[in-house]
Amino acid sequence: MTILDKIIADKKREIMLKKSVISPTQLEASDLFEKSVLSLSVDLQNKPFGIIAEHKRRSPSKAVINQSFSVEDVVKGYEAAGAAAISVLTDGKYFGGSLDDLLLARASVNIPLLRKEFIVDEYQILEAKAHGADFILLIAAVLTRAEIKQLSEFAKSFGLEVLLEVHNREELEKAVMPSLDLIGINNRNLKTFEVSIDVSKKLAAYIPDDFIKVSESGISHIDSIKELIPYGFKGFLIGENFMKTENPGEAAKEFIKNI
Repeated sequence: MTILDKIIADKKREIMLKKSVISPTQLEASDLFEKSVLSLSVDLQNKPFGIIAEHKRRSPSKAVINQSFSVEDVVKGYEAAGAAAISVLTDGKYFGGSLDDLLLARASVNIPLLRKEFIVDEYQILEAKAHGADFILLIAAVLTRAEIKQLSEFAKSFGLEVLLEVHNREELEKAVMPSLDLIGINNRNLKTFEVSIDVSKKLAAYIPDDFIKVSESGISHIDSIKELIPYGFKGFLIGENFMKTENPGEAAKEFIKNI
């Protein structure tokens, strides 16, 4: 069993428990459920590029990255730095995040927020909406085409945008459909954990122009972004590179200023 298999198995058990405590109706009654969604895809269409800066405390591959900063300080720093959006990890067991992190981020900034999560159930999409997210992540590696269609259409019915993450051409061809807004290429090999932006370069031509192209993982140098922009990438998801510093917001500011 891979780490991804373990995460998904744990996630399904977690969702069952949550459903027994908070009903979908209760989530839909949240004050934030009626909040207008901030569109990252529209914003990026009108910019040469945009950084999606991530709040991430730890990961299965790197253990602790940074647990010393408050969510408020990190996300406010990212917004002040000029980030186009903020990704908030909400998985607790493997990444040290929570839905409270998303809620605190929503109360602190006025730019699009991604619920970064292993989404396998419509219930998680209701949670995302109820806690202030503007777009969600779907991972092609853990979902069938039918599941991607079901979950993306469900998200769109509530106005949320959808970022689909793929790792290879097979996943991309399986998953492309009209109910997606952004397609992210994860440069990390899930089996070896090796990272290379060549993955984004190779897959860029297979992404239809209807979707915003996003490159994810392993982007730690400005040169990487300059290399990828000619391939049509508009969004760049960066987490660890900022979070591992003593001041994530300042690190993001310097990075964005120098592109």
